Amino acid sequence: MMKLASAEQMRAGDRLAMEIFGIPGPVLMENAGRAVVEVMAHRYGLAGEGEIAVLAGPGNNGGDALVIARHLQQLGARPWVVLLVEPERLQGDAALNLQILRQLPVSLEVVTEVEQWQALQDRLQASRLAVDGIFGTGLSRELSGRFQVAVELLNRFPGPVIAVDAPSGLDSDHGRVLGAAVRADCTVTFALAKPGLVTFPGRAWAGTVEVVDIGIPPAVYDRLAPFKELLTAAELAPWLPRRRPVDHKGSFGHLLLLAGSRGMTGAALLAARGALRSGVGLVSACVPRDLLVIFATAWPELMTVALPNSPLAAGAEDLATVQAALAGKSALVLGPGLGTAPATAELVRQLYRTPGELQIPQVLDADALNIMAAAPDLLTEPPGPRVLTPHPGEMARLLGMATAEVQENRWQAAAELAGRHGVWVVLKGAGTVIAAPDGQLAVSPTGNPGMAAGGMGDVLAGLIGGLLAQGMGPWQAACLGAYAHGLAGDLLAAAGGLEFGFTASELADRLPAAFGSFTKI
Repeated sequence: MMKLASAEQMRAGDRLAMEIFGIPGPVLMENAGRAVVEVMAHRYGLAGEGEIAVLAGPGNNGGDALVIARHLQQLGARPWVVLLVEPERLQGDAALNLQILRQLPVSLEVVTEVEQWQALQDRLQASRLAVDGIFGTGLSRELSGRFQVAVELLNRFPGPVIAVDAPSGLDSDHGRVLGAAVRADCTVTFALAKPGLVTFPGRAWAGTVEVVDIGIPPAVYDRLAPFKELLTAAELAPWLPRRRPVDHKGSFGHLLLLAGSRGMTGAALLAARGALRSGVGLVSACVPRDLLVIFATAWPELMTVALPNSPLAAGAEDLATVQAALAGKSALVLGPGLGTAPATAELVRQLYRTPGELQIPQVLDADALNIMAAAPDLLTEPPGPRVLTPHPGEMARLLGMATAEVQENRWQAAAELAGRHGVWVVLKGAGTVIAAPDGQLAVSPTGNPGMAAGGMGDVLAGLIGGLLAQGMGPWQAACLGAYAHGLAGDLLAAAGGLEFGFTASELADRLPAAFGSFTKI
């Protein structure tokens, strides 16, 4: 998986590279600036008419921008620099690069007051490329004054905007926009990608993200762990269950579903559909007695177990029936369309906590999560692996906070729930976050707005349950399931040319194609 480094980790990495390996700061800055120019040359070309505007801020990001301007000039381009700080206030490596740049025929304008932009904005808008080297990573306050005006001008710029390390105004750790941020066409980030560039909303502001080497030795990264990670198909592909000619249906597990109630049979059937498309050998469902005919006739491949004491919703009176059904099963999915009646809630809690056969992995989704949210202490120290798949609202109930707080820092919310209760968490949404109880964190880059439709989460719960039933560990099943689920949605959007109009059933049926794409890597 691709490592994602926080601003603090990258500052530490720079420091270690200099202190332990003796790499001077100016060398790292030189490598960074040159790498940005190489990306610019490859993506946009440097030949031709028109100036390239380079906006430089007060810190090391501004120093990177000055190096960029120098290399552009040496390659025959026509850069001009807007320095957004008094020259004498630059320090260290940035001051050194300003001194070098002043020896070259590069136009340098200094803007320290908002009013000074008036004379420069026409020249900026007439440039063919613009470089955002104002702040980069690590910004923790909202922009104001001349810096905010600079961002606003860049966002009205008609040509491509290249951000240096991170778009200015974007919190590179969490992807939050700090009042205003540069909307880049391409972000060239140094050494390692940053979490805020690959999670929303930051992902929408970063544009295409290019990660470039600036000469930090790999041994430095061992000292900075743990990292958040970005899921990639190349690293997930080896996790796919492999099949031999002698394998049979019993080789790939047997999943049990406890899902569905009156009016919500569709959720259970979608979970079953996701499971059936996961590659699991067998799928059975415990269903309310009076709803049996719906399940028995929906999918010929789905086996059913009627709950004799539960006419329209599963209840604790049928705990023994469910426990008997668990014999020989390799995983359990609880929750889609289950309802939250008191008897149902008691059944869910019993199944979650009871040892014995229930040491098998479980996936909790939808109503099962809402039930456990009413008594969250029961989540702690389960007798077997538990994977929770909340959407932001369900996560908020589990943590006792507002949904907006969850969305404000999805990484932290997922990590907190996983660590507090010893469970694995799949926080659904734009940029699904996966968290393990040992602190591992990852994000999936797949998925699109067309998946904002009913039933998508039910399919995901069944899919992860099916992967668990095949013997995958909870971390692998959660990561592979989230990535493949989003990829199936992306395949549908690409096929239709639109990011809407497809259904959860169609997505489930596209899962084999999503898995198939892994084998081509």
